[in-house]
Amino acid sequence: MANPSRLRTAALTTTAVLLATMLAGCGDSAKDGDLAAQKLDWKDCPAPSEAEGGGSAPSPLPNGGTWQCATMKAPLDWSKPKGDTIGIALIRTRTSGPASKRIGSLVFNFGGPGGSGVTTLPAFGSDYDVLRTRYDLVSFDPRGVGRSAPVKCESDAQLDVFFQQDATPDTGAERTQLVNRTRQFNTACEKNSQKVLPHVATTDAARDMDLLRQVLGDDKLHYFGISYGTELGGVYAHLFPKNVGRAVLDGVIDPTQDPEQSALGQAKGFQLALDNFADDCTSKPTQCPIGNTPQDVKNRIAKLLGDLEKKPIPGIPPRPLTETAATNGIAQSLYSKDFWEYLTEGLEEAYAGDGKILMLLSDAMNGRSENGEYSNITAANIAINCADEKPRYTPDDIQRKLPEFRAASPLFGDFLAWGMISCTDWPVAGAADHPDVSAPGSAPILVVGNTGDPATPYEGAKKMADALGKGVAVELTYRGQGHGAYDSKDKCVQGAVNRYLLDGTVPKAGSVCS
Repeated sequence: MANPSRLRTAALTTTAVLLATMLAGCGDSAKDGDLAAQKLDWKDCPAPSEAEGGGSAPSPLPNGGTWQCATMKAPLDWSKPKGDTIGIALIRTRTSGPASKRIGSLVFNFGGPGGSGVTTLPAFGSDYDVLRTRYDLVSFDPRGVGRSAPVKCESDAQLDVFFQQDATPDTGAERTQLVNRTRQFNTACEKNSQKVLPHVATTDAARDMDLLRQVLGDDKLHYFGISYGTELGGVYAHLFPKNVGRAVLDGVIDPTQDPEQSALGQAKGFQLALDNFADDCTSKPTQCPIGNTPQDVKNRIAKLLGDLEKKPIPGIPPRPLTETAATNGIAQSLYSKDFWEYLTEGLEEAYAGDGKILMLLSDAMNGRSENGEYSNITAANIAINCADEKPRYTPDDIQRKLPEFRAASPLFGDFLAWGMISCTDWPVAGAADHPDVSAPGSAPILVVGNTGDPATPYEGAKKMADALGKGVAVELTYRGQGHGAYDSKDKCVQGAVNRYLLDGTVPKAGSVCS
């Protein structure tokens, strides 16, 4: 929670960890002949690297589909396409249908920024079996992430300290400590990743995707973007509108917001999700073990966090559960209604003095495995956001904005406000106040918004649709809970998305799934 953008990380990118541990303007296509003509050497996938999150090599799909991995060469600096190159890690599984029905490749980005597509796609591959009947399913580690020239900052031991720090300072001394600790992290990033930091912006990743399209042999990019992946998809459509094929944006980021507006919107979104969680728990026929009324649930959570600020409780030895870790764990559990039972159990145990479950949830948010190793999701997330976002905020700026953030969310407001200092001392200047996603001339893009989404509030879907431009976006509303809509398993949403991607049938604009 030290960085507000950390809350953009889709629950999709951490669910596998949880389940294992829990009970510039429009441009032309990339035309560097050598790189566009490269041949990919697809082989059996190795086990994920530490930066990708570790674990075992991906297992075959239940119906027999296997996973293959390769590395694509891309320019380190797209302004110098014949200069130094970096490797972009790829993964695919081939279509299960007949060759005569194959449309092409469907490229996924699951969010973050900073999430490894190479590890996430196989973790959820069976969820896209229907789409595999006509597509090869493909994903990648964006530049700066996982195996793709990963951004490296601090050691695992240093990150343990980083994620335990007091992220909601109440005194001048605490504010100074937070600023200094953030500066220390950023300095480590510059020292260990100086070469790649200027080249991890979303525009760079979008250009990589167009090169990937060519290398895969597709005339158009067919794309499924979730969370931050919707921003990447929008930027791609802006840069290469004529190359957009069938594209779906799910869990949509508001591209019109600057970092402050985005953080404030997330404060409201996570507060709404917390309200819905409290309502759900206390409305059940059986007694809610964490409160008698919705307000009682929230009051007890607030008291727990206040108590933890003064005195942490045992978490996962030797790390105690601090206020910061507990808030991270609560936020992680609000990404999906499927996690609400873990939040209830975790709170119940924390009230009894055991912080293990909330600590596990927090570790999932931060990319920490059981053996104490961290993926590079935090380093990549901060690097990409700071490369994209021009505004920089001082402690005095944040102090002035605290009342507005607290009004938006008594629980999450301070954390999200103070997270805005993450880029203050960043060694690379940010590109813009917000991304340009205008895409005149693009094929239709299906934009799916979820009314109960905490991380990418529902209003962002309409803002994205409007920004893409008239005649481009088709908006679909899902009245549900959690981050994103397709992974909710709602048959109405999945049916609409599948019909568009498989048959090209665009749903009626303004359609609603309940």
